[in-house]
Amino acid sequence: MEKLVIATRASALALWQAYHIKERIETSFPDVTVELNEITSRGDKILDKPLALVGGKGHFTKELEDEMLAGNADLAVHSLKDVPTYIPEGLELCAITERQDQSDVFLSHTYKSLNDLPEGAVVGTTSLRRRMQLLEKRPDLKVKDLRGNVNTRLRKLAEGQYDAIILAYIGLKRLDLLKDIPYVEKLDFFIPPMGQAALGIEIVASNDRVREIAMSLNHVPTFLCTKVERDFISVIGAGCSAPVAVNATMDEETQRISVRAMIGYPDGTHILHEQMEAPVDSADILGDQLAQKMIEHGALDILENAEKIAFKDEMPERL
Repeated sequence: MEKLVIATRASALALWQAYHIKERIETSFPDVTVELNEITSRGDKILDKPLALVGGKGHFTKELEDEMLAGNADLAVHSLKDVPTYIPEGLELCAITERQDQSDVFLSHTYKSLNDLPEGAVVGTTSLRRRMQLLEKRPDLKVKDLRGNVNTRLRKLAEGQYDAIILAYIGLKRLDLLKDIPYVEKLDFFIPPMGQAALGIEIVASNDRVREIAMSLNHVPTFLCTKVERDFISVIGAGCSAPVAVNATMDEETQRISVRAMIGYPDGTHILHEQMEAPVDSADILGDQLAQKMIEHGALDILENAEKIAFKDEMPERL
């Protein structure tokens, strides 16, 4: 019996994802047994400040990558949105699973929808991207940072620390946590972050057998769309926590990819929107082209200033 070790974060959602991949591998490869190497990442330990203040990249991936490089794991399962565009030497992001529902979702125990929130209502979110899009639409709201694991965030909402919070729909669905929340509204006008609702499979690059197994999990349309998104982020130079949204979709009938992006200040001002479309065989350059178009319109200045004003009363902690 062949053994494979998956490195995974120890959070409830990360474990759901790792067990999902374990089951898929063992179903497709009956002679392979999969074990999990559970790790508590730096991002899971820092719960007293916004992620945007942790200046280094790879809040949720570095420890898993270290385990692979040390020979203690063959592959890692990541939420793709957490994976920096730089992959360490010796490792390879070789497969992306089929993307699921990418929605951000409004949750409340008191108000039925975002539009029902009164002026000055307190909304919790961890994300500068969400903060930017929320305040662009509702500049009258008060946005308060929200940290902790998913259950902690939902408890804070239930305790009345927030009038509403905004989270990713897919994680709540996977953990079956939506049933206990009275009011749930998908925010379809929000543009997701790079890689939302897809899993990234990172492997030790020298292991051809692990690559063969990992590639059985790859979904080509999702791989191409998320490559466009990751290329855009790489060129624009935005970290995982920056106020940047980018989303690519493929029309499989016409074999064309569309991508839209927005950059702005986290207070919902100085917003820059762009979108492009191209044939699938141009996927390798589409993300770069969109980034260059936005740079020509001042994206880099917006990002630089957004970082300065995001948490002007606090100093970033560098990894």
